Amino acid sequence: MSTPGSASKKGNSAPSASLGSGLLERPRKSPQINIVPLVDVLTVLLFFFLVTMQFRQLSALNLTLPEIQTAGQSQVQESVVIAIAADGALFLNERSVSESELREGIRILGSQAPETPVLLMADEDAALRYITMVMDICRSNRLNRIRLQSR
Repeated sequence: MSTPGSASKKGNSAPSASLGSGLLERPRKSPQINIVPLVDVLTVLLFFFLVTMQFRQLSALNLTLPEIQTAGQSQVQESVVIAIAADGALFLNERSVSESELREGIRILGSQAPETPVLLMADEDAALRYITMVMDICRSNRLNRIRLQSR
């Protein structure tokens, strides 16, 4: 006869079965990163930034231009650039000139092309007398299209 303890041992024993033996096992593909779409996206971004980038002319002069909140964009293509440093030094198209050289250059330009616009760049610490002197020189030589450069 079987004892109650022996019956429980027989009922708990389950046949051992392998779970994966009935399924087909396929080799797994190794994960890959496709680089071609990434290169395409980076190329498009690079072209976008190159097309929309604004190249600004860097001046060798060390001027700190005053900030004007209501100033519009200066869209002058061909102009004469006159710069005034904080100490009153004058520059005509990035070349250091004296007051008499500036007067002579503006006189010649006014007689040849009076419609030429003048871009006046003055350091924010430059005295007003230098700015008005340059504006007076330009106006007395028929150069009336004067613009002030700001940041």
